[in-house]
Amino acid sequence: MSPMPELFSDPDGEDRDGALEIPGAARKSRADHDAAAFAGNEDRPPGPVNWNALGPEEAAVAWAELDAWVSWLRVAYGISALEIPPLWHRHDELVWELSALHQHWLACYGDGASGSAPLAWHKDFDDARHRLRRWVAASGTQPGTDRPTLVATWPGEAPHQVEPAHDIVDRYADFTAMVRHDLRERQDALERFTSPLSRRRQAGREGA
Repeated sequence: MSPMPELFSDPDGEDRDGALEIPGAARKSRADHDAAAFAGNEDRPPGPVNWNALGPEEAAVAWAELDAWVSWLRVAYGISALEIPPLWHRHDELVWELSALHQHWLACYGDGASGSAPLAWHKDFDDARHRLRRWVAASGTQPGTDRPTLVATWPGEAPHQVEPAHDIVDRYADFTAMVRHDLRERQDALERFTSPLSRRRQAGREGA
């Protein structure tokens, strides 16, 4: 199985070089996240992952588990980069599709699933592969280069920036860097939301 990127601190509390410091529930070993990617999580049964609503700790776990599963999937099924490219994590349309497939897989292969559930997953997987191929072709990402998915500009909008393609040097390093950036953005958004609430609660206590 492909190695998991160095996103998490060791369970003994010592951080690896370049590891992202994540407190609380997300502070687990790579083996823990690897196992959860295939066996599920007792505290979080299979279900849709709303990436727009995840906090930093939830996102850290979701990214690690999804990456472990996608890395297994592409090898186990011999998936071409025309369907799952190296930098799939840089393209929202691919993240949402692969995340849905992962949760569907967990439900179909988990305890209590019917004997025919894996057949249902494979049918849906076949449909998903056609969508993945179309989205990869439209996005412009390739096995050795990547660029952001082009977004059409609607009337009245400022033109969306078109970035040139860049070479992919180290896929796992890119994944780690992307996740660090994503978690920082989620943490910043969380702090912007919670700070005014904290100030209002503090003002209420002082005025009581």
